Amino acid sequence: LLIITVQKLVLLHASPEKFYIEACDDGSNDVLVIDRVSTEMTLTGIKDIPPSGVTRPICGIMGTIRLVAGMYLIVITRKRKVGNLFGHTVWKAVEFDMISYKKTILHLTDSQMQDNKTFLSMINSVLNTDGFYFCTDYDLTHTQQRLANTSPDFQEMSLLERADQRFVWNGYLLRDFFAQPEVSRFFAFPVVHGFIAMKPCCINGKIFEWILISRRSCFRAGVRYYVRGIDSEGHAANFVETEQIVQYNNSRAAFVQTRGSMPFFWSQRPNLKYKPKPQISGTTNHLDGFQRHFDSQVLIYGKQVILNLVNQKGSELPLEQAFAKLVNTMENGMIKYIAFDFHKECSKMRWHRLQILVDAVAEMQDEFGYFMLNSDGRVMSEQSGTFRSNCMDCLDRTNVIQSLLARRSLQSQLQRMGVLHVGQKIEEQADFEKIYKNAWADNANACAKQYAGTGALKTDFTRTGKRTQWGLVMDGWNSMIRYYKNNFSDGFRQDSIDLFLGNYTVDESVEGLTPLRVQKDWKFLTLPIVMLVAFSMCIICLLLAGDTWTETLAYVLFWGTASAVTAAVILFNGKEFVDAPKLVQKEKMD
Repeated sequence: LLIITVQKLVLLHASPEKFYIEACDDGSNDVLVIDRVSTEMTLTGIKDIPPSGVTRPICGIMGTIRLVAGMYLIVITRKRKVGNLFGHTVWKAVEFDMISYKKTILHLTDSQMQDNKTFLSMINSVLNTDGFYFCTDYDLTHTQQRLANTSPDFQEMSLLERADQRFVWNGYLLRDFFAQPEVSRFFAFPVVHGFIAMKPCCINGKIFEWILISRRSCFRAGVRYYVRGIDSEGHAANFVETEQIVQYNNSRAAFVQTRGSMPFFWSQRPNLKYKPKPQISGTTNHLDGFQRHFDSQVLIYGKQVILNLVNQKGSELPLEQAFAKLVNTMENGMIKYIAFDFHKECSKMRWHRLQILVDAVAEMQDEFGYFMLNSDGRVMSEQSGTFRSNCMDCLDRTNVIQSLLARRSLQSQLQRMGVLHVGQKIEEQADFEKIYKNAWADNANACAKQYAGTGALKTDFTRTGKRTQWGLVMDGWNSMIRYYKNNFSDGFRQDSIDLFLGNYTVDESVEGLTPLRVQKDWKFLTLPIVMLVAFSMCIICLLLAGDTWTETLAYVLFWGTASAVTAAVILFNGKEFVDAPKLVQKEKMD
């Protein structure tokens, strides 16, 4: 049950000159003061809050951002309780507000006002994307194993200072807070993006907490098709760290997996075709970025087993071959590559064949183990490696495999904790299986909506354990929605993410032409109108027959040919008709 509540009271007092932010229940008497003119941040006491200010309750500060009209303060106005993580309340940020430092925008020109309105809608677009979570007194950005291996100095740092920057989605918004640790300690906290489920469960009369946390990386973040592969620093597109945690009688266990785009330089730009052909860069040193990526992965997670689930034929085959070749070139004993053609193996509804892959990696999974603390807080075991899964989008196929591997790890954990009896299987626990499958399906939907714009495909298998005809119908529906969004709205979504994360910054002093006002080529408006008119005339000629059938046929052939030729020209120039990003240059996107 998700409970809407307010636990820690934060008050925002706004006067014409300053914002006063009072954290009433955190044990501090400090008040954060933000000067609305100089943008300077200072700490003061409650006595300095002017009685004339407008006061409203908020749930926390998301950060600040500069747009055409100047600075804006972004605050969380409503939150929903997800659950308690080891005694710490985890919240989902539900609603936000953007408050301008300026009292008026009358100093802007009409074009600047329009640009500012567009930028505001971009920020709101990201904020309205479901999946922002935070905790005011616990670190959500690190896994259980990383937290257990920290130093006392680390524990003394504020949540913002010690957070894993890969998963701090409001890091750019809090850039001014980083410079003032005394301010950030009480008034700024990291917000993660992804998915969190916290479920109290019962097996054999024993109650335990089952938790699933997916943390999306803010490095090389973006949308499907416009962000693929890696960047020069080795950051992979759609990289997600997923941690499954179980707590019973003060002991806890955790199993971590990762997913991420194939880590070399490739792209797949939308061009009105249902599946644009992937392009592997022929001018870039793939091995350099590839090595950076896996050096980082090995350092953080230990040994790597790559599960590449793409098709081993058609347009996906060159990507699989390039991935395998790069792994072989590296000759790194810490990395193992396994290719599994998901669609071929599971064709004709043979989803039971996924067990082939699970069995093939079982020995490696046992070797990696999982992290475990006993009830005294002593480390009993650690996870020495992770499975890095990917398909093309790292969404649908990937989530199915991850849920199967996570269940296998959980089986061992619950037996070791004494929750499961010897010989019992998780699959036999109907009540828990329902919770488990639904949470993993919800995780798939959350990650898919954040990257592809729709819910995930194949969730009928994740929820029920079998593929259904209705599931195929829903996959077709979601695929159509993805097609529309990927071609006609994802440019705006990509721009929104780049603005939110600071990949593009607004210079309010510039009054000239901004990227938002770049005019489309004449073909963009003319050709669709010509095609629509020609197609309409073709239909009209069919409905309103002429004096003779030859006359009707002539008209139909003429207008039909005109619409077909125009459609062919549009498809040939497909990249000019899709909604492409405007704020970041192409070379930065590649």
